[in-house]
Amino acid sequence: MKLSARLVAAVVVFGFVTSSAFAQQATAPAATAAAADVWNYKTKRLDRAEIDKLLATPQKIVVIDVRRPDEIVTKGSFPVFLNVQVKDIEHQLGYIPKDRKIITVSNHAHRAGAVGDLLAGKGFKVAGAAGSEDYEAQGGTIVRIVAPVRQAAAPAAAVTQ
Repeated sequence: MKLSARLVAAVVVFGFVTSSAFAQQATAPAATAAAADVWNYKTKRLDRAEIDKLLATPQKIVVIDVRRPDEIVTKGSFPVFLNVQVKDIEHQLGYIPKDRKIITVSNHAHRAGAVGDLLAGKGFKVAGAAGSEDYEAQGGTIVRIVAPVRQAAAPAAAVTQ
């Protein structure tokens, strides 16, 4: 009887340890994802309500999407934007208006935060950084770019003399 009580106790302890280890493994990716989403920028990270408020006055803002064109096509963006990739931003400063508030955009706002810091350091009025995927996940509407369908060329008209 003592042996079975010890066996039961060992199984219970083993089950607890196994369950605890499994729970730690199950939460590890979530903890890693949360750790990867640490905000290290001076630029404010905008949420949907803040973005919508800024988009309500388009004459006062400019949206700069810093992603590659393929990312914009596959993931979408805001209704109107300038596309200046991160690697080119310092060479294109002369084309960015200084009289408007700027929203920088990337997928989850991290590249946008870095560009926002750079622009603010150069004297631009940066309203904040936005993630287009974050905005959409919060219920915002993202515009998807659809490539136009190429029409087949009409045959040339025969010239009669």
